[in-house]
Amino acid sequence: QVPLVESGGGLVQPGGSLRLSCTASGDIFKVNDMAWYRQAPENERDLVATVARDGSTNYADSVEGRFTISRDNAKNMLYLQMNSLAPEDTATYYCNADVEVNRDNEYNYWGQGTQVTVSS
Repeated sequence: QVPLVESGGGLVQPGGSLRLSCTASGDIFKVNDMAWYRQAPENERDLVATVARDGSTNYADSVEGRFTISRDNAKNMLYLQMNSLAPEDTATYYCNADVEVNRDNEYNYWGQGTQVTVSS
């Protein structure tokens, strides 16, 4: 098992910023693609942004230009800088990662989620 632990969520006013972090720990050989997803109540879990090991990124149209995904391969950490937050960004944010636990086996893991609430 490779626990993914998110942090950094909270309550912020519209127009504000938050930075989410996710730490992968345990028996890790290599962390490959990493991503942030979010899920609002009664909605499906949607992809927010992805970052490959080489640093290449992709974003959902709804967050392009406002959110920045990044990672630290040496620390097995993932980040999401969220600026210009709006009420529609309110959701539980989940970290996701493809982790090689050895040279032959790769598994996909989810974090437990961190709540982001944007409200005045």
